[in-house]
This record gives sequence, C-alpha cells and structure tokens, in this order.
Amino acid sequence: MIKYQHILVVIDPVAQTQPALHRAVSVAALQEQADITLFMPIYDFSYEMTSILSSSERDEMREGVLQGREEWLKTLLTPYANSKVTFNLKVVWHSRPFEAIIQQVDEGHHDLVVKSTHKHTLIQSVIFTPTDWHLLRKCPCPVLLVKEQEWRMGGNVLAAINCSSDEEEQEALNSKIIAESTEVARLLTANLHLVNAYPITPVNMALEIPDFDPTVYKAAVKKHHERTLYEYAVRFDVESDCLHLKEGLAEEVIPECAEQTQASLVILGSVGRTGFSAALLGNTAEQVVDKLACDVLVLRPDSSQL
Repeated sequence: MIKYQHILVVIDPVAQTQPALHRAVSVAALQEQADITLFMPIYDFSYEMTSILSSSERDEMREGVLQGREEWLKTLLTPYANSKVTFNLKVVWHSRPFEAIIQQVDEGHHDLVVKSTHKHTLIQSVIFTPTDWHLLRKCPCPVLLVKEQEWRMGGNVLAAINCSSDEEEQEALNSKIIAESTEVARLLTANLHLVNAYPITPVNMALEIPDFDPTVYKAAVKKHHERTLYEYAVRFDVESDCLHLKEGLAEEVIPECAEQTQASLVILGSVGRTGFSAALLGNTAEQVVDKLACDVLVLRPDSSQL
C-alpha cells in the first residue's frame, strides 16, 4: 500500500462513527507521506422545490448547508490532531453520490477511495444499485470497503484470484492482486494466503455429450487450477500451506476461506461489468462484499475503461 498517498474518504453523513476515516488514517500511517481528503456529497431536493425563493437565495441556502457540513467534518478530525497526515475537507452539492465521488477522484488524482459499507437487501440489489456497487464497477482507482473489524498486526491477508482464464488481462489482474497483497502483508507483518475457486462440473454436459465423463473432467479442471495456483505461489514466494483451492462459486468460496483463515483483509479484482449484464448477473466482487465480515480492497485491471 506504499503507493496510496492521496486517499479519498467518503464520509457517511448519518453515521455516528466513521470507520472509513479510521481505516484511512491507518493506511496513511503506513506511508512515508500521505494526505487524506474527507469527502461528502449531499443533496436535499426540497431546496430545489422552494418556489418562493429566487435562484440566488437558493444558492445562498445551499452554500450555508455546505459550510455547516464542512464545520461538522472538522469535528471528525479531533481524534487525529497529533497525526502527521495532511487532511483536506470537501463537501459538494450533488444528487448522485457515486458520480460526485468519481469526479473527485479524477480531479483530485486520488489513488485510493475508502468507504464504509453496509449490508444490502435483495430488493436494493435488484432495483437500486447502491453507491458501493457503482464504485466497484466504475471507480478508476482501487476501492477499500470498510467493515467494523480491525486489521491485526501479524494476522492474515487473503488474495482471491481467478485461475480459470489464460487471457493476458486476467493474468495481469491476478499478478496485480497478489503483488498488492504481498505489500500489504509485509506492512502488517501478516501471512499472505491465496484462494481460488474452480467450477462445479456442469450437469448439462453429461446429458448432452454421451461419452462425457464428469470424473475425468473434474480432475482435469482441478489439475489446471492447481498448476496455475502453484505457479503464482512460486512466482510470488507464497508458502504452499497458504494456498486454498476449492470447488464452487467464488462468491461462496472466498467468504468461507476468509472466515477459516480469520483474514483481516480480502483483496480481489473486479472487471467492472456494467449495463444489462450487470443488472442480471452482478459482479463477483459485489456478491463477495456483502458476505464478508472483514474489509475488502477491490482492484481493477489496468486496461479497464469507465
């Protein structure tokens, strides 16, 4: 995490505690030099609907609200008065928080977004796309979604990779995930674990292909994943007893492994699927986030486009 020097913390305007800010300060403390921007997009539709006020009066009212929230942000910094980290404050009037966050990332050249996350209900996941999920799909820099669990020095960091594909982009993303996880584990004096899920044998293949042998197929798939996972372990000097290969869906395997290893942080990648396919299928990263009790750092492929 040594490269994260310009950190953007998304402040929750209704939360009594701000675990994202606490975690951002912890990350900044691992750097030689870092600055943190406390960012809060706010919007109140009633201000736009007030017909008795002129546009200039509405602007003044909005400006007053923004200044009031900025003063509140200053109170959040009281516990960090002796910190060597440089803090900046920014409150913006914007009706779509994720757009405001991404705009700020671009304008402020931030290299990490830190945000608290909460459980999403099924109805939200189908009809409303939460800000977290928009960020996973579209944020150009890594996103750290924070839960309540603390990072433990000497604990475990879990890197989730995908060994199914031999495509260059996937291999590059896997390498990026492991390299980042290696650095985090070093800074936290933690143990690095790698996890990979290989797919369950499709039942329809046995029905459609007369000579299909599911046992042979499963063994071949498992062997391929074992070999690929081992190659990554050798390349990044990961201990063999810290490798976890399990059959099943990634969104089930990764949380199970995180719980078994008592991981303080899970690092994974997101291809950032958008549009109709995202509405129907979702992204593995999004499904994993809701099932984990620990923090999640989500990385995007270097070549991904918004």
